[in-house]
Amino acid sequence: MTEAAVVARQTNDLDAFWLPFTPNRAFKRGPRLIARAKDMYYFTPDGRAVLDGLAGLWCSNAGHNRDPIVAAIQRQAATLDYAPAFQFAHADAFELASRVAALAPADLNRVFFCNSGSEAVDTALKIALAYHNVRGEGARTRLVGRERGYHGVGFGGISVGGIVNNRKFFGSLLTGVDHLPATYNREHQAFSRGEPEWGAHLADDLERIVALHDASTIAAVIVEPMAGSTGVLAPPKGYLERLRAICDKHGILLIFDEVITGFGRLGYAFAAERYGVTPDLICFAKGITSGAVPMGGVIARQGIYDAFMRGPEHVIELFHGYTYSAHPLACAAGIAALDLYRDERLFERAKKLEPLVADAAMTLKGVPNVLDVRTVGVAAGIDLASRPGAVGKRAYEVMERAFGEENLLVRVSGETLAVAPPLIVSEAQIAEIFEKLGRAIRAVV
Repeated sequence: MTEAAVVARQTNDLDAFWLPFTPNRAFKRGPRLIARAKDMYYFTPDGRAVLDGLAGLWCSNAGHNRDPIVAAIQRQAATLDYAPAFQFAHADAFELASRVAALAPADLNRVFFCNSGSEAVDTALKIALAYHNVRGEGARTRLVGRERGYHGVGFGGISVGGIVNNRKFFGSLLTGVDHLPATYNREHQAFSRGEPEWGAHLADDLERIVALHDASTIAAVIVEPMAGSTGVLAPPKGYLERLRAICDKHGILLIFDEVITGFGRLGYAFAAERYGVTPDLICFAKGITSGAVPMGGVIARQGIYDAFMRGPEHVIELFHGYTYSAHPLACAAGIAALDLYRDERLFERAKKLEPLVADAAMTLKGVPNVLDVRTVGVAAGIDLASRPGAVGKRAYEVMERAFGEENLLVRVSGETLAVAPPLIVSEAQIAEIFEKLGRAIRAVV
């Protein structure tokens, strides 16, 4: 076999790659391959243009292969490919941290960089535990998540997460974890636009958990302001405010996982601003670089940072970090992405698009097998009826048909389809996304 033939075979051999969150055998029988991307579109190897209805994976908020981000990455790669973040640093890390802190509300002004949403969540949980420890409240070790919550795939994240299949294969996970009830109830919230009226009282279950374990044992509560991966669940009106009040009452830290909601998805830099609730820690990732280079991080309130800044100045305050924290290419991409969001006013644009997304999504009400449609910001979740004995099969086939027949990319999770296009989406493209999705749903019986 010639060298060229070996290279070709390796390039087209699907066996070696174990795909994440994918049914590998089914995929490799009919692979959905992507060759390139630009603005609102992916392109398949045979040249089909596929309208991106999910901003990649909730991350390409400014669209794909935007020239300023590409140029920034190229310049950085030719200037500084890597710099250690332990005991050393580079200028772009400080600039990006300052830019992120300026976008965050109140005194959330200290930024710790990592490489993904999963790492951001585990970082926030560790900061919360360590914070109580350095303050002399080391008994506060219990963590509270929420049913149907998704917080990445680290052991901390899946422990506080509440999606069953993400948890059940991996043993007992972290001990000392409890869960609030999910905020979604179809009977009371079906076909909601924005934040549903019903459900604020569900936050009060935190008082039950406090009564069961005692507040002196609880370190933090972590929730997604809008739960994206489980199907676009907006918080009930008043829910986040009640969580904040209960946490304040009992000295518990409140963590917002804004990996999906950060950087414009709900019309603001962070959902905390939309809802007027200041958490103690914010996790971010995805949109920070518009998906161009992996990056994540945690924003901490000043008081949390200050609690660590005691003792001898030559001693490490927080024994945590990653080889690629504040990677130069990621920082360059992040600065360029924030410039694009500002210059093109994409967060403000998302506010204007929100009612258009809601109107278009609600055209699916009444389509056969559609049980619910929910919208908030530039995002929508569509629940489909399950076939007997085949939960998730209908939505999976709709996703396949949307890609193969309608040239549309959407997300499937269980029996839910999710739509969350880049914030550069046009009004005509919003209508096109839901027209195509409607045809795909009708075609799958």
